[in-house]
Amino acid sequence: MPDNHHDKHLLIRAARGEAVERVPVWAMRQAGRWDHEFRAVRAGMSFYEFSANVEASARASLCPRRFGVDAIILFYDITTLPVSMGLPFELKPGAGPVPDRPIRTLADLDRLEANPHPDTYGHIRALLKRVKDELNGALPVLAFAGAPFTVATYCIGTGKDVDATRAFAAENPAVWNGLLEKLSGATVGFLNTLIADGADAYQLFDSWAGGLTPSEYDRWANGYHTSIFAGATGVPRILFVKEGPYLDKMCATGAEVISLGSIHDLAAARRDYPHLCFQGNVDEEILRGGTPDQVRAAVKACLTAGGGTRHILNLNHGVDKGTPVENFAAYVDAAKG
Repeated sequence: MPDNHHDKHLLIRAARGEAVERVPVWAMRQAGRWDHEFRAVRAGMSFYEFSANVEASARASLCPRRFGVDAIILFYDITTLPVSMGLPFELKPGAGPVPDRPIRTLADLDRLEANPHPDTYGHIRALLKRVKDELNGALPVLAFAGAPFTVATYCIGTGKDVDATRAFAAENPAVWNGLLEKLSGATVGFLNTLIADGADAYQLFDSWAGGLTPSEYDRWANGYHTSIFAGATGVPRILFVKEGPYLDKMCATGAEVISLGSIHDLAAARRDYPHLCFQGNVDEEILRGGTPDQVRAAVKACLTAGGGTRHILNLNHGVDKGTPVENFAAYVDAAKG
């Protein structure tokens, strides 16, 4: 096991269910366009250009440190992995990541490298090293990956349009299932590389799986979450399914930490699954549209529901680009009490 200063980090101790002096706090998209300092670092670079620039992406990842967050999540995109497998993407305004040539056929699928060499995402490894060196053990560093369902939707060019994804899967079952399998194996390799390089924990993002029926969720999401968590171990594992309705399934994947949305009752989850740690679930709409006092009240209510242990304060999903900086500052300050 690499020595990742695990034992002293508040967030890592909370994730393991140890008693903590206060609940740790971070936020998805805490490094993002809502922050003027982040925008200054990015300064006109295209997304993938920015991500490939280790110095710039390290500075961007570290921007939220000044607010007092308890973890730094590396700044890159879930499409980093399919890019390393041989499928280039472009980030289009309003459309999100769009593949140069969507996966359509078994021949397209065959061209994807099942086990991309760590050098193909060397910039992410360099980013992790650069951020760890800069933090010098002061905060834990979180890595992440997209879950196969969500990443596959980008690879076939459907993204958040679940009906379009369903239609593709019905018409091309061999391509679709083969893509999920290939992404799952590559994701395990990617995460294990970053764990060996010193990532302190990781989060698996399945942004679009919340719209699936129970049977689709079992076939396309849940089984892959379970196999990825079984394959990439040694650090706390966080599962995020945006507003995921199948909490019982999420809690049985092997992840130590389950991220909750606004549809979930944090106090009930803590009661029903006392062995797990829960992350969330302040509504990001309050950060975007509320006052600093409303943000503080929402944080206080969330901390009360969480009970002070086995809880990591976060949002129901990412910080919106329209969020006022003073609201993010109020969110972290209120968490630190």
